[in-house]
Amino acid sequence: MEATSASLTSCFPQMRVATLTTPDDFDGWRDAARALAGARVPPSEVVWQVGDQPTDLFGDEAVVETPAPFRVPRPFVDLARTVVLHADPERFALLYTLLTRVLAQPKLIDDRADPLVRRLDEMAKAVRRDIHKMRAFVRFREVTDDDGQERYVAWFEPEHHIVRENARFFVNRFTGMRWSILTPELSIHWDGEALTEGPGASKADAPDGDPIEEVWKTYYSSIFNPARLKVGAMLKEMPRKYWKNMPETALVGSLIAGAQAREVAMIEKARTAPGSNIAGAWEALREEAMGCTRCDLYKHATQVVFGEGPVDAKLMFVGEQPGDQEDQAGRPFVGPAGQVFDRAVAQAGIDRAEVYVTNAVKHFKFEQRGPRRIHAKPGTGEIEACRWWIGQERALVKPQVTVALGATAARSLLGRAVTIGRERSKPIPLPDGGEGWITVHPSYLLRLPDKVQAEEEFARFVEDLRMAAARVS
Repeated sequence: MEATSASLTSCFPQMRVATLTTPDDFDGWRDAARALAGARVPPSEVVWQVGDQPTDLFGDEAVVETPAPFRVPRPFVDLARTVVLHADPERFALLYTLLTRVLAQPKLIDDRADPLVRRLDEMAKAVRRDIHKMRAFVRFREVTDDDGQERYVAWFEPEHHIVRENARFFVNRFTGMRWSILTPELSIHWDGEALTEGPGASKADAPDGDPIEEVWKTYYSSIFNPARLKVGAMLKEMPRKYWKNMPETALVGSLIAGAQAREVAMIEKARTAPGSNIAGAWEALREEAMGCTRCDLYKHATQVVFGEGPVDAKLMFVGEQPGDQEDQAGRPFVGPAGQVFDRAVAQAGIDRAEVYVTNAVKHFKFEQRGPRRIHAKPGTGEIEACRWWIGQERALVKPQVTVALGATAARSLLGRAVTIGRERSKPIPLPDGGEGWITVHPSYLLRLPDKVQAEEEFARFVEDLRMAAARVS
């Protein structure tokens, strides 16, 4: 940090006002902080203000001698350069407080457990996020200048003072365009050769749309893939407050709402069309599922474990998720729980080869404990993400009865939390005209320590399956 002149005003015997030119004036803050710290002025005796903003202090101008040069850790300078862009009015005072502490303890800047360091670090992260949002969500619209030349204008509402910091990015990216970015605080303009600034604007000063937007909307609609949709992640990366400035987001709501209906209609058409190939439609659905990234479980699981069985099965079984052996084999119910399931199905008089078996969640969720992968219960978000696939499987197979094995499967089937004891062993009408049936998951039987109880519960499980099968006409 090099020492230069700074505007410091003495208001009371021990109070100084440091005046900065703009809200993002890092150089001004650095110079003032350098002078104040060199004069050993405590943070409690400094008031920071921007421009001519009013202050409740007043006084005569005071002269602060230029101090001897001193050095601070580079990470502090980088942190300060970013935090100055934050909208928090206390940012300058907080940074100066940390500066005085870092001068006494240089390694403090690396202590993320320190409350002040942690707070400033979070502020820096917020600024970097806002910089990213501006780069991602600015949408230019074509207009014609008074001289007949084309110009592209965009409107953006940043949360922090990032416009000047981001200007060079847009110059480098759109060097050959003549453009303006309007924001409430200030506007920046590029004429192909020079970057200039102007006063803040309002959204009314920006154009509403142009023919290019219609082309972009058509393209966005055509590439929209509901199988790849992760609404939670989308909202995290693209908050709704930015939607109003982005033409394609006007389509998102209807695309999401209509996605499943369109897919179900497509599958129904494939089922009923003359010469239709349901097996081919199912294979296409399975192939699409192999690339599913709707939740983060795909990052660690070996593969998607899709359903299997006749695509015209009248009875469907839905489990929770693949286990370790299923994850490796790529088939549902082949591990220990699958062996219990096979034995129960056989005793219930059901031929497994004639039923469709799948899981509510298609990827294996686990905790790594040494060489072992221990089953972990899927969360609500993961269940909801996979409900799209279950909906397509049921729309394609059209089972008369769908048996949910366990609470996770029941939640996937009904779209709500379910108490097994309350809903078990009774038919539940489903919106598509089919019938639901809820019982325990076979893994529950494996966890029972008492042998007598385990046998009793297994017999009850078999009876549940027998009753479900009897509901099939």
